[in-house]
Amino acid sequence: MRRLMQHPDTLRQPLHHTQKRRAARENLAFCRQLARLAVRSLYQELVLYPKPGLVSRVDNGSHTDMTAETFLRSLFALRHYFFQIAAAGLDGAPFHTLQKLALRAEERMLRATGGVNTHRGAIFVLGMLCAATAYARGRHMSLQPATLRATLLIQWGDALARHSAAVADAEAPSHGQRVAARHAVGGAREEGALGFPAVFEVALPQWQATLAAGRDLHHARIDTLFALMAHLSDTNVYHRGGAEGAALVRNRSAAFLSAGGTARADWEADALDCHRDFVARRLSPGGAADLLAATCLVHAVGLLEADKA
Repeated sequence: MRRLMQHPDTLRQPLHHTQKRRAARENLAFCRQLARLAVRSLYQELVLYPKPGLVSRVDNGSHTDMTAETFLRSLFALRHYFFQIAAAGLDGAPFHTLQKLALRAEERMLRATGGVNTHRGAIFVLGMLCAATAYARGRHMSLQPATLRATLLIQWGDALARHSAAVADAEAPSHGQRVAARHAVGGAREEGALGFPAVFEVALPQWQATLAAGRDLHHARIDTLFALMAHLSDTNVYHRGGAEGAALVRNRSAAFLSAGGTARADWEADALDCHRDFVARRLSPGGAADLLAATCLVHAVGLLEADKA
């Protein structure tokens, strides 16, 4: 009787706390799932072939310092990072907190690969996407691409625009920074400050167009990679081939797509010829590869949203 005579607010309080704890557990479980999707997206980029100038399980592309095994060691080292940055994004952490997590992830990557930079760009791009996705999920927002991009810009856009990495302040500029200054091209930071337009305005429309035409995810990844290579001013390419090499990458990629992309019966031979050409000139569009992995992640997150509905 005494229990029944308690104030209604007192009776509701334990239920409210239980619901909050359940929601917290579900959100952290989502962050773990998101981290697995991020690692899987990087793996999907790694195993894609033909992939002009880039490392795959088939060959090392234009690289003599890394193999597919190098990338796999890097992926293993990054698996906890994507959960950590997703959990930080869920809490609405400020950009400097996300940046510290990314810098620590870079250190783990370099230890795992013996000093080889396999995923520096991907650490930034996929890390920010994990943070934005978890932030949106924790606030019961849509996980569709437009919402993820808006979340990036609203929650961290100003900080991204002001972004000057602590590593750059403390050490010599990276290859990408020197190339960007020399050729006046944008890199990953500029992409981030604008909410990754290459992913949302170039890659995803191409991905969706290939699927809508009845081709499968393998074809979508190939067409999307070529669309990114045709669009980007990739600092990785400028570093290795200068302005001439960058123009070659953009022109060959645009020609592949204008001829029909993977809709053609002979598309694979054309892509392999492009691969051999890039390798002969030591061109490696690593920035496009990072953004392809990011597109794989955004697509996978969209499927989660569809399953929930």
